[in-house]
Amino acid sequence: MQKINKALVIFSGGQDSTTCLIQAINRYGVENVETISFNYGQRHAIELEKAKFIAEDLGVLHTIVDTSVIKQTTHNALIDSTMAVEFAKDSQSYPNTFVDGRNALFLLLAGCYAKSRGIKDIITGVCETDFSGYPDCRDVFIKSMNVTMNLAMDYAFNIITPLMYLTKAETWALADELGCLDYIRQYTHTCYNGVEKGCGECPSCVLREKGLNEYLTNKKC
Repeated sequence: MQKINKALVIFSGGQDSTTCLIQAINRYGVENVETISFNYGQRHAIELEKAKFIAEDLGVLHTIVDTSVIKQTTHNALIDSTMAVEFAKDSQSYPNTFVDGRNALFLLLAGCYAKSRGIKDIITGVCETDFSGYPDCRDVFIKSMNVTMNLAMDYAFNIITPLMYLTKAETWALADELGCLDYIRQYTHTCYNGVEKGCGECPSCVLREKGLNEYLTNKKC
């Protein structure tokens, strides 16, 4: 009998990870998909509430891991509510929302959890076309982390990045193709300032709305 593949989705409750989750459910079957979220002391803790709700609503197992220790090693606007969220000052810098080491830590812990559950496919919604160009969202980093985790745990992980080369407009198009565009719009949280339905001003909200408008405009043409 052929072994059924299972998948673990790194899940924030945002647009990208929810799109990846719904795609995974379609591909693997809801009974073969799990989600993992991380509490790293983020100022927009509402995302964990959204992640919990969406996971329960879609019928997948959801695990939250406490990684708030990261607050002792780095300082940025996502974990310090006294800092204003800002765009990058120029093309050579990152916005002050970049969290050093976050994706490396998330992937490592997701790998530890996945191995304990007999899961090899780890899905994450990172993408190179994101407005910030975070270094830990690049394909070269993901591939290197995949190799490192395989060697470190002697396990054949397969890190999958469905959105790696998609623009936000293309990610909305994928959501529409999956039949979940309205669901994504209604239930996911993206705002860096933690405002329900979005503040409309932070980099994440601007990117989300710009991509949606671009997709809807192209769809009408």
